[in-house]
Amino acid sequence: MPRITLPTFSSMNENQRRIYDEIIMGRRGHIPLPLQVWLHSPELAGRAQKLGEFVRYETSLPARLSELAILVLARYWTAQYEWDIHKGEALKAGLDPTIIDAIAAHQQPHFALSDEQVVYDFAVALNENHHVPDDIYHMAVETLSEQGVVELVGLLGYYTLISMTLNVFEIDALEQEQSAQ
Repeated sequence: MPRITLPTFSSMNENQRRIYDEIIMGRRGHIPLPLQVWLHSPELAGRAQKLGEFVRYETSLPARLSELAILVLARYWTAQYEWDIHKGEALKAGLDPTIIDAIAAHQQPHFALSDEQVVYDFAVALNENHHVPDDIYHMAVETLSEQGVVELVGLLGYYTLISMTLNVFEIDALEQEQSAQ
């Protein structure tokens, strides 16, 4: 069971409904579980969902690289809901299934594409060391551009917030689906 009650539309106040409507009308078309949690603080939900919409759909990074970074984070945080959603998105974006399987098993993947290696190394270094060594940083800038690296950091930060939300409030998608039936 989650540690927090997810607001229902009928229980929402005016501010929560406004943000709920913004999320539904946006690119997502639905309100994911972490954003439902954030509705307890409508101002946080509104601001964070706009950042999420940008880092998910509008950065200069190809979807394949964004999804790779998200999967590294989801596995690092053991955020199963996040993993389940983004595994499918990564496959749709063209990420090699053997890479996904290796990340799932906490193993070093083999990369045929150098840009994937760079994103993986960057995400792992930042999560494990809270710092990115010069060689990985410079390779990331060379491969992704400075704008791409800034956006990668934003994406990793946003999905860290998602992971923290899922883990702190013990959000389990399967459990939520079963309780909604």
